[in-house]
Amino acid sequence: MTENPHQDAALNGLADGTIRMMWVRRLIVCCLLLASCASQTAPVAATRPATPDRLAPPPDPVLIHLPGIAGEMPIDRRLVKGLIKGGVAPRGEVVDWTRQYRGLLALGQVDHHKREAKMLADHITTIYRDDPRTRITLTAHSGGTGIAVWALELLPDDVKIDTLLLLASALSPGYDLSLAMSHTRQTISLYSELDDLVLGYGTRTMGTIDRVRSNSAGYVGFESKDPKLTQLPYNPAWIKIGNAGDHIGPMDDQFAAEVLAPLVLNGSAATVHVSSSPEKALSPR
Repeated sequence: MTENPHQDAALNGLADGTIRMMWVRRLIVCCLLLASCASQTAPVAATRPATPDRLAPPPDPVLIHLPGIAGEMPIDRRLVKGLIKGGVAPRGEVVDWTRQYRGLLALGQVDHHKREAKMLADHITTIYRDDPRTRITLTAHSGGTGIAVWALELLPDDVKIDTLLLLASALSPGYDLSLAMSHTRQTISLYSELDDLVLGYGTRTMGTIDRVRSNSAGYVGFESKDPKLTQLPYNPAWIKIGNAGDHIGPMDDQFAAEVLAPLVLNGSAATVHVSSSPEKALSPR
Protein backbone atom coordinates (compact mmCIF):
# COMPACT_ATOMS: atom_id res chain seq x y z
CA MET A 1 0.00 0.00 0.00
CA THR A 2 1.17 3.57 -0.72
CA GLU A 3 0.42 6.76 1.20
CA ASN A 4 -1.55 8.07 -1.79
CA PRO A 5 -5.10 6.65 -1.68
CA HIS A 6 -5.74 7.53 -5.31
CA GLN A 7 -2.65 5.63 -6.38
CA ASP A 8 -3.71 2.65 -4.25
CA ALA A 9 -7.15 2.60 -5.87
CA ALA A 10 -5.60 2.73 -9.31
CA LEU A 11 -3.29 -0.18 -8.49
CA ASN A 12 -6.16 -2.19 -7.06
CA GLY A 13 -8.23 -1.55 -10.19
CA LEU A 14 -5.32 -2.57 -12.38
CA ALA A 15 -4.89 -5.81 -10.42
CA ASP A 16 -8.58 -6.63 -10.66
CA GLY A 17 -8.54 -5.99 -14.42
CA THR A 18 -5.50 -8.19 -14.85
CA ILE A 19 -7.17 -11.04 -12.98
CA ARG A 20 -10.35 -10.69 -15.03
CA MET A 21 -8.32 -10.65 -18.24
CA MET A 22 -6.48 -13.79 -17.19
CA TRP A 23 -9.76 -15.61 -16.63
CA VAL A 24 -11.12 -14.38 -19.94
CA ARG A 25 -8.00 -15.64 -21.72
CA ARG A 26 -8.27 -19.00 -19.98
CA LEU A 27 -11.90 -19.24 -21.05
CA ILE A 28 -10.94 -18.41 -24.64
CA VAL A 29 -8.19 -21.06 -24.62
CA CYS A 30 -10.64 -23.68 -23.29
CA CYS A 31 -13.15 -22.79 -26.00
CA LEU A 32 -10.46 -23.06 -28.67
CA LEU A 33 -9.37 -26.46 -27.35
CA LEU A 34 -12.93 -27.73 -27.33
CA ALA A 35 -13.51 -26.42 -30.83
CA SER A 36 -10.30 -28.08 -32.00
CA CYS A 37 -11.36 -31.42 -30.55
CA ALA A 38 -14.77 -31.12 -32.15
CA SER A 39 -13.28 -30.29 -35.54
CA GLN A 40 -11.05 -33.38 -35.36
CA THR A 41 -13.69 -35.84 -34.20
CA ALA A 42 -16.73 -34.64 -36.12
CA PRO A 43 -15.52 -35.71 -39.59
CA VAL A 44 -14.74 -39.21 -38.31
CA ALA A 45 -18.31 -39.65 -37.18
CA ALA A 46 -19.67 -38.10 -40.35
CA THR A 47 -17.63 -40.25 -42.75
CA ARG A 48 -17.82 -43.58 -40.93
CA PRO A 49 -19.02 -46.17 -43.49
CA ALA A 50 -22.40 -47.71 -42.94
CA THR A 51 -21.15 -51.21 -42.11
CA PRO A 52 -22.92 -53.85 -40.03
CA ASP A 53 -22.25 -54.03 -36.32
CA ARG A 54 -19.31 -56.43 -36.15
CA LEU A 55 -20.33 -57.45 -32.66
CA ALA A 56 -23.74 -58.59 -33.87
CA PRO A 57 -24.13 -62.18 -35.06
CA PRO A 58 -23.86 -62.65 -38.83
CA PRO A 59 -27.12 -62.93 -40.79
CA ASP A 60 -28.54 -66.29 -41.81
CA PRO A 61 -26.91 -67.89 -44.86
CA VAL A 62 -28.72 -67.39 -48.16
CA LEU A 63 -29.48 -70.19 -50.64
CA ILE A 64 -30.57 -69.33 -54.18
CA HIS A 65 -31.35 -72.02 -56.76
CA LEU A 66 -31.94 -71.74 -60.52
CA PRO A 67 -33.82 -74.57 -62.26
CA GLY A 68 -33.21 -75.88 -65.77
CA ILE A 69 -35.07 -74.94 -68.95
CA ALA A 70 -38.24 -76.69 -67.75
CA GLY A 71 -38.64 -74.05 -65.04
CA GLU A 72 -39.33 -74.73 -61.38
CA MET A 73 -40.30 -78.37 -60.84
CA PRO A 74 -40.61 -80.74 -57.86
CA ILE A 75 -36.98 -81.83 -58.40
CA ASP A 76 -35.83 -78.27 -57.70
CA ARG A 77 -37.82 -78.12 -54.49
CA ARG A 78 -36.39 -81.49 -53.44
CA LEU A 79 -32.85 -80.25 -54.02
CA VAL A 80 -33.47 -77.16 -51.92
CA LYS A 81 -35.11 -79.27 -49.21
CA GLY A 82 -32.05 -81.53 -49.05
CA LEU A 83 -29.60 -78.63 -48.89
CA ILE A 84 -31.61 -77.05 -46.07
CA LYS A 85 -31.63 -80.39 -44.21
CA GLY A 86 -27.88 -80.57 -44.69
CA GLY A 87 -27.39 -77.18 -43.05
CA VAL A 88 -26.52 -74.99 -46.03
CA ALA A 89 -29.18 -72.41 -45.12
CA PRO A 90 -32.36 -72.24 -43.03
CA ARG A 91 -34.45 -71.60 -46.14
CA GLY A 92 -34.04 -71.48 -49.91
CA GLU A 93 -35.22 -69.39 -52.82
CA VAL A 94 -35.97 -70.85 -56.26
CA VAL A 95 -35.57 -68.23 -58.98
CA ASP A 96 -37.46 -69.42 -62.06
CA TRP A 97 -35.64 -67.54 -64.79
CA THR A 98 -37.57 -69.22 -67.64
CA ARG A 99 -40.83 -67.30 -67.03
CA GLN A 100 -42.85 -67.57 -70.27
CA TYR A 101 -40.06 -69.44 -72.11
CA ARG A 102 -40.18 -73.02 -70.87
CA GLY A 103 -38.64 -76.12 -72.37
CA LEU A 104 -36.60 -76.02 -75.57
CA LEU A 105 -37.92 -72.52 -76.29
CA ALA A 106 -35.79 -71.26 -73.39
CA LEU A 107 -32.53 -72.29 -75.05
CA GLY A 108 -32.47 -69.65 -77.74
CA GLN A 109 -33.79 -66.63 -75.80
CA VAL A 110 -30.43 -64.86 -75.59
CA ASP A 111 -31.82 -61.41 -74.74
CA HIS A 112 -34.05 -62.95 -72.09
CA HIS A 113 -31.02 -64.72 -70.62
CA LYS A 114 -29.21 -61.38 -70.32
CA ARG A 115 -32.16 -59.71 -68.60
CA GLU A 116 -32.56 -62.53 -66.13
CA ALA A 117 -28.82 -62.61 -65.39
CA LYS A 118 -28.87 -58.86 -64.69
CA MET A 119 -31.85 -59.21 -62.36
CA LEU A 120 -30.13 -62.00 -60.46
CA ALA A 121 -26.89 -60.02 -60.24
CA ASP A 122 -28.79 -57.07 -58.77
CA HIS A 123 -30.51 -59.37 -56.28
CA ILE A 124 -27.19 -60.85 -55.12
CA THR A 125 -25.62 -57.40 -54.89
CA THR A 126 -28.46 -56.17 -52.67
CA ILE A 127 -28.01 -59.12 -50.31
CA TYR A 128 -24.25 -58.54 -50.14
CA ARG A 129 -24.57 -54.79 -49.60
CA ASP A 130 -27.01 -55.33 -46.72
CA ASP A 131 -24.31 -57.29 -44.90
CA PRO A 132 -21.09 -58.48 -46.61
CA ARG A 133 -20.79 -61.26 -44.02
CA THR A 134 -23.77 -63.08 -45.51
CA ARG A 135 -22.78 -66.51 -46.83
CA ILE A 136 -24.45 -66.82 -50.23
CA THR A 137 -24.73 -70.19 -51.96
CA LEU A 138 -25.87 -70.16 -55.58
CA THR A 139 -26.92 -73.50 -57.08
CA ALA A 140 -28.11 -74.17 -60.62
CA HIS A 141 -29.23 -77.13 -62.70
CA SER A 142 -28.77 -77.73 -66.44
CA GLY A 143 -29.64 -74.61 -68.44
CA GLY A 144 -29.90 -72.58 -65.23
CA THR A 145 -26.13 -72.87 -64.82
CA GLY A 146 -25.72 -70.43 -67.70
CA ILE A 147 -27.89 -67.79 -66.01
CA ALA A 148 -26.01 -68.29 -62.73
CA VAL A 149 -22.60 -67.89 -64.35
CA TRP A 150 -23.64 -64.83 -66.36
CA ALA A 151 -25.11 -63.21 -63.24
CA LEU A 152 -21.81 -63.62 -61.38
CA GLU A 153 -19.96 -62.09 -64.32
CA LEU A 154 -22.11 -58.95 -63.93
CA LEU A 155 -21.43 -58.43 -60.21
CA PRO A 156 -19.45 -55.36 -59.05
CA ASP A 157 -15.79 -56.18 -58.43
CA ASP A 158 -16.12 -56.24 -54.65
CA VAL A 159 -19.26 -58.41 -54.45
CA LYS A 160 -18.56 -62.07 -53.66
CA ILE A 161 -20.55 -65.19 -52.92
CA ASP A 162 -19.39 -68.22 -51.02
CA THR A 163 -20.22 -71.12 -53.33
CA LEU A 164 -21.33 -71.66 -56.91
CA LEU A 165 -22.66 -75.21 -57.34
CA LEU A 166 -23.27 -76.35 -60.93
CA LEU A 167 -25.32 -79.51 -61.39
CA ALA A 168 -25.49 -81.21 -64.81
CA SER A 169 -24.41 -78.00 -66.49
CA ALA A 170 -25.71 -77.28 -69.99
CA LEU A 171 -22.85 -74.87 -70.68
CA SER A 172 -20.33 -75.94 -73.30
CA PRO A 173 -17.13 -77.57 -71.95
CA GLY A 174 -14.94 -74.76 -73.25
CA TYR A 175 -16.86 -71.96 -71.57
CA ASP A 176 -14.47 -69.68 -69.64
CA LEU A 177 -15.56 -69.62 -66.00
CA SER A 178 -12.72 -67.41 -64.76
CA LEU A 179 -14.68 -64.15 -64.50
CA ALA A 180 -17.58 -65.80 -62.69
CA MET A 181 -15.20 -67.65 -60.36
CA SER A 182 -13.51 -64.38 -59.41
CA HIS A 183 -16.70 -63.66 -57.46
CA THR A 184 -16.77 -66.99 -55.57
CA ARG A 185 -14.84 -68.58 -52.74
CA GLN A 186 -15.33 -71.97 -54.38
CA THR A 187 -16.92 -73.31 -57.55
CA ILE A 188 -18.07 -76.92 -57.80
CA SER A 189 -19.38 -78.75 -60.86
CA LEU A 190 -20.86 -82.25 -60.98
CA TYR A 191 -20.95 -84.12 -64.29
CA SER A 192 -21.94 -87.62 -65.38
CA GLU A 193 -21.12 -89.75 -68.40
CA LEU A 194 -24.55 -91.34 -67.94
CA ASP A 195 -26.24 -88.05 -68.84
CA ASP A 196 -25.71 -88.70 -72.54
CA LEU A 197 -29.31 -88.35 -73.73
CA VAL A 198 -29.81 -84.74 -72.58
CA LEU A 199 -26.30 -83.32 -72.31
CA GLY A 200 -24.74 -85.46 -75.04
CA TYR A 201 -27.11 -86.10 -77.93
CA GLY A 202 -29.51 -83.36 -76.81
CA THR A 203 -27.09 -80.44 -76.79
CA ARG A 204 -25.15 -81.70 -79.81
CA THR A 205 -28.48 -81.45 -81.64
CA MET A 206 -30.21 -78.45 -80.04
CA GLY A 207 -27.22 -76.58 -78.67
CA THR A 208 -26.00 -75.71 -75.18
CA ILE A 209 -27.33 -72.79 -73.17
CA ASP A 210 -24.42 -70.68 -74.50
CA ARG A 211 -25.48 -71.68 -78.03
CA VAL A 212 -22.79 -74.18 -78.97
CA ARG A 213 -23.72 -77.48 -80.64
CA SER A 214 -21.58 -79.84 -78.60
CA ASN A 215 -21.54 -82.11 -75.61
CA SER A 216 -22.22 -80.19 -72.41
CA ALA A 217 -19.93 -79.73 -69.44
CA GLY A 218 -22.44 -81.68 -67.34
CA TYR A 219 -21.67 -84.72 -69.52
CA VAL A 220 -17.91 -84.52 -70.10
CA GLY A 221 -16.73 -81.85 -67.63
CA PHE A 222 -15.32 -78.37 -68.19
CA GLU A 223 -12.00 -78.00 -69.98
CA SER A 224 -10.81 -75.49 -67.37
CA LYS A 225 -7.84 -76.48 -65.23
CA ASP A 226 -8.32 -73.57 -62.83
CA PRO A 227 -7.55 -74.82 -59.30
CA LYS A 228 -10.51 -72.84 -58.00
CA LEU A 229 -12.84 -75.19 -59.92
CA THR A 230 -13.63 -78.54 -58.33
CA GLN A 231 -15.12 -81.03 -60.81
CA LEU A 232 -16.68 -84.24 -59.60
CA PRO A 233 -17.56 -87.10 -61.97
CA TYR A 234 -20.47 -89.36 -61.16
CA ASN A 235 -19.70 -92.09 -58.64
CA PRO A 236 -21.80 -95.28 -58.89
CA ALA A 237 -21.92 -95.43 -55.08
CA TRP A 238 -24.24 -92.42 -55.18
CA ILE A 239 -27.11 -94.55 -56.52
CA LYS A 240 -27.62 -95.79 -52.95
CA ILE A 241 -28.63 -92.28 -51.89
CA GLY A 242 -30.84 -91.35 -54.82
CA ASN A 243 -28.46 -90.22 -57.58
CA ALA A 244 -28.70 -92.59 -60.56
CA GLY A 245 -26.32 -90.52 -62.68
CA ASP A 246 -28.96 -89.32 -65.15
CA HIS A 247 -29.93 -85.70 -65.82
CA ILE A 248 -31.97 -85.30 -62.65
CA GLY A 249 -29.83 -87.57 -60.46
CA PRO A 250 -28.08 -84.82 -58.46
CA MET A 251 -31.43 -83.21 -57.61
CA ASP A 252 -32.42 -85.92 -55.10
CA ASP A 253 -32.98 -84.55 -51.59
CA GLN A 254 -31.08 -87.35 -49.83
CA PHE A 255 -28.11 -86.91 -52.14
CA ALA A 256 -28.26 -83.14 -51.58
CA ALA A 257 -28.29 -83.56 -47.80
CA GLU A 258 -25.60 -86.24 -47.56
CA VAL A 259 -23.17 -85.22 -50.30
CA LEU A 260 -23.84 -81.75 -51.69
CA ALA A 261 -24.44 -79.95 -48.39
CA PRO A 262 -21.24 -81.19 -46.71
CA LEU A 263 -19.35 -80.42 -49.89
CA VAL A 264 -20.62 -76.82 -49.88
CA LEU A 265 -20.01 -76.33 -46.16
CA ASN A 266 -16.62 -78.02 -45.90
CA GLY A 267 -15.22 -76.74 -49.16
CA SER A 268 -13.22 -79.89 -49.69
CA ALA A 269 -14.22 -82.99 -51.62
CA ALA A 270 -11.84 -85.10 -49.57
CA THR A 271 -14.01 -84.70 -46.46
CA VAL A 272 -17.26 -85.92 -48.03
CA HIS A 273 -18.31 -89.56 -47.95
CA VAL A 274 -21.47 -91.52 -48.67
CA SER A 275 -22.68 -92.65 -45.26
CA SER A 276 -24.17 -95.89 -46.56
CA SER A 277 -21.11 -97.00 -48.49
CA PRO A 278 -17.53 -97.75 -47.36
CA GLU A 279 -16.29 -96.36 -50.66
CA LYS A 280 -15.17 -92.78 -50.95
CA ALA A 281 -18.00 -90.87 -52.56
CA LEU A 282 -16.16 -88.11 -54.32
CA SER A 283 -13.17 -88.33 -56.58
CA PRO A 284 -12.35 -84.88 -58.03
CA ARG A 285 -11.40 -84.67 -61.63
